[in-house]
Amino acid sequence: MSDSPSLDGLRVLAHPVRLRILSLLTGVAMSAAEAARELGETQANVSYHLRRLHEAGLLDVAEEVRIRGGLAKRYRHDPESGSRFTSTDPEEHRLLITTMASELKRRSEFHVRGERGLTADVEMWVDRETWKKALAHAHELSELLHSAAKPPRTRGTVPVSATVAMFEMRRP
Repeated sequence: MSDSPSLDGLRVLAHPVRLRILSLLTGVAMSAAEAARELGETQANVSYHLRRLHEAGLLDVAEEVRIRGGLAKRYRHDPESGSRFTSTDPEEHRLLITTMASELKRRSEFHVRGERGLTADVEMWVDRETWKKALAHAHELSELLHSAAKPPRTRGTVPVSATVAMFEMRRP
């Protein structure tokens, strides 16, 4: 598969900065400069990734604002947009999972010790009905968190991490 973003592939998602941008822009619309400051990245780097995510249909232009005589686009992420991405290429799924694992490792450095959370890992056999229920609960969790997302440092909020990768495995 080519490296260009498409609704056929997951490769566009498989970059740690892009995952962070999508998370950030779920709670608020931001320009490249604003997102770069929040993420501690260069504006050029964030601008590049914003364009790739927008071309892939993962970001919408929420507004255009005049800043110092120029026009800046503020982008917003619709979490539902990711559900359009599919791939039959197992390597793309592995690449995305590897990127998610790397991002989880980075986030774990910010874990507030002693605060309640959940860490779970399973590889097991379950009946089809249990699997369907587990997937439904995971979708519900994702919708709950995405719909409640606020801009960074909003009074009364706390930064959280949630990474979910659930998939049926082939039989060994």
